[in-house]
Amino acid sequence: MSVHTAIVTPSSHEPLGKPSEKLRACALQAFLEGDAQRKAQLLAVAQPSSSALCVDNRFAVSELPGRPVKPELVHPARVPSRGVGTPNGRGLLIHALAHIEFNAINLALDALLRFAGMPEAYYRDWWTVAWEEALHFRLLCDRLAFYGLSYGDCSAHDGLWQMAEKTSDSVLARMALVPRLMEARGPDVSPAIRDRLAKNGDQDSADVLDIILRDEVGHVEVGNRWFAYLCDQAQCEPMATYEKLTHEYGAPWPRPPFNKEARLAAGFTPAELEWLETLVK
Repeated sequence: MSVHTAIVTPSSHEPLGKPSEKLRACALQAFLEGDAQRKAQLLAVAQPSSSALCVDNRFAVSELPGRPVKPELVHPARVPSRGVGTPNGRGLLIHALAHIEFNAINLALDALLRFAGMPEAYYRDWWTVAWEEALHFRLLCDRLAFYGLSYGDCSAHDGLWQMAEKTSDSVLARMALVPRLMEARGPDVSPAIRDRLAKNGDQDSADVLDIILRDEVGHVEVGNRWFAYLCDQAQCEPMATYEKLTHEYGAPWPRPPFNKEARLAAGFTPAELEWLETLVK
């Protein structure tokens, strides 16, 4: 299966237009919204825009993102088994995927809102990522309805957001350890999950995962690109910096198998993939 990025950076000849306070305020409103469906809808009605985003310190956030009372967040070991051989197992799996996408909405909005002083293109990239994550969440909620479930009906864990909290003090650490570490795991495992769903009769959910894989490669590429930019600004070597940050922030080391085609499309170099494999314990 071929993969491609979904983020399109405007050309240098594209007029930027007037800075959009309205779009910036919408990002903050969506971040703080506690109702999951309402959060996704707020993003759905505000299409990604090529107009400039007005970004300054007034929008830096210290609040936690809004989230619903459910799902109950538990230790990963307590999350129910998600075998796809039964309708119940497929429903549980899709709920787990929907929870990942819900967290990903907040992660993208937090990256946009928390870190001041980045180039305008950074904020525009993360707005588009948030919009696409909201689309993924809505698509998965539609599949949950097919199984008689709603988001929040099953317990979930919060590992992805915990890494966002750990890296709230550093945009460099955030780019290194959320999109290009935690979220890069998605393209590694999605093809196998997609195939299992299809083989067990759920082609519609498999088709949704095709969309998600395509877009998530682009999201990881955004993180890779801004990590490289920040390393260049700080005059630090990317691979050594990445290894240092994983230890400093207590991040889990990436584990194989790696989806090399997807990771290459997302901006990892062949040398970096070889290096990652040598360091796996």
